Amino acid sequence: MADKPSVQLRRAKIVATVGPATDEIGVLTQMMHAGVDVVRLNASHGTVEDRRRRLAMVREAAQRADRCIGVLLDLGGPKIRIEGFRDGPVMLKEGAPFTLDTELDSKAGTVERVGVAYPDLPRDVESGDTLLLNDGQIVVDVTNVTATTVETRVRVGGELSDRKGLNRQGGGISAPALSARDREDIRFAAEEGIDYVAVSFVRDADDIEEARTLLRAAGGDGRLVAKIERHEAVDNLTQIIEAADVVMVARGDLGVEMGYAELTGLQKTIIQESRNRNRVVITATQMMESMIHNPVPTRAEVSDVSNAVMDGTDAVMLSAETAAGRYPVKAVEAMAQVIVGAEKYQLTHPRSRQRSAEGEFKGSEEAIAMAVTYTANHMKVRAIVALTESGATPLLMSRIRSDIPVYAFTRHEATRRRVTLYRGVYPVIFDVTAGSSTSTEELYRALFLRLLELRLVKKRDLVILTKGELSGVQGGTNSMQILKVTLD
Repeated sequence: MADKPSVQLRRAKIVATVGPATDEIGVLTQMMHAGVDVVRLNASHGTVEDRRRRLAMVREAAQRADRCIGVLLDLGGPKIRIEGFRDGPVMLKEGAPFTLDTELDSKAGTVERVGVAYPDLPRDVESGDTLLLNDGQIVVDVTNVTATTVETRVRVGGELSDRKGLNRQGGGISAPALSARDREDIRFAAEEGIDYVAVSFVRDADDIEEARTLLRAAGGDGRLVAKIERHEAVDNLTQIIEAADVVMVARGDLGVEMGYAELTGLQKTIIQESRNRNRVVITATQMMESMIHNPVPTRAEVSDVSNAVMDGTDAVMLSAETAAGRYPVKAVEAMAQVIVGAEKYQLTHPRSRQRSAEGEFKGSEEAIAMAVTYTANHMKVRAIVALTESGATPLLMSRIRSDIPVYAFTRHEATRRRVTLYRGVYPVIFDVTAGSSTSTEELYRALFLRLLELRLVKKRDLVILTKGELSGVQGGTNSMQILKVTLD
């Protein structure tokens, strides 16, 4: 497959969730043509075999679309949910008593009580707490707690149906981040060579390290994504960012636990802190929610996506819009158009971030990345070409500046898929070791031919090349060169 970077070179990337609406190879292929960079498999729904089937379809569609597509497996985590109702949805009225019963049959719920799929709930709450059901649309106050029940009074009522989520306002649910089902999905991720594994309801850095240990023990080399959606995660944000490879602003449960008034400020803080620590960041949840049913987004959704892009997010994510919506292809097209529109403005071009107090680089790759972007800022450079094994140097470049395209020339398919999530970085197939015995001039000629073949530059354009002294050695980038594209 000849990976083809987008003609428009849209910098922020699009993550799209697959589901029933994408279970046709033609729809998936169209979504990739429309601009999907990374596909999300949501492990909260379906079985491992469902995910295996959809993953195979994603990889076939990528071949058809001639695109390099990354894959992110989003673990279900300990989502606390109520059980089911005997006679369908119920209407909870303000002031009415309502009991959450950990021993009630899973299908025996009524307007007075419902089962809970989390037996430790009575241990985690106390009288006076506020609980939020169905993403905060229903609010109940805890009045009494027994060994197996949590008795409440409805403050804000509404319709409640089977398997809706439950949160404690302010956090404090003690359920571990990784369930038995998550561990099974981690093994699946290792077996299938999945690029990114997202850990839901992360509390602290230990949750990320545990997931990484399990993934490596199973033989997987994927990168770990920390989903920030718990109150505790905000309290431990710095340590979580340091432990993770990628951070996701999971605005659904985060908004419920922290309160919606704080959500925008938290989003901006998480994006900035992640970039400052050289981490990739995804902004997610309800970005174009109306497109589940409508062929165009609302003006508010356009502003939401645009602001995330202007804040410097690496990627924006579509969930139900593509997984279950009526217009999955149009949702991707609309998001791509909004990103391109936002990136026309100088506000979207993050400049060099502040150095640490001691002013020291952590390694040669960071020093080279800073030198490259500084040089590119002061010359008419068409492109940056990074000969890379792991993708580390292109990632650092994307943290510092993102309006000059960075082409990750690599022989490794896993690295090409990995960089699909990096803002302003585009994968290109190139085996630097194939010509290891040739001269430097022949290497340059091979690079120029590849760039011209993909129509990424024109003759006599200036490009910056980064590479290591030893070809094919990971972590060895130690030089940059300014070259003019010529085949003479």
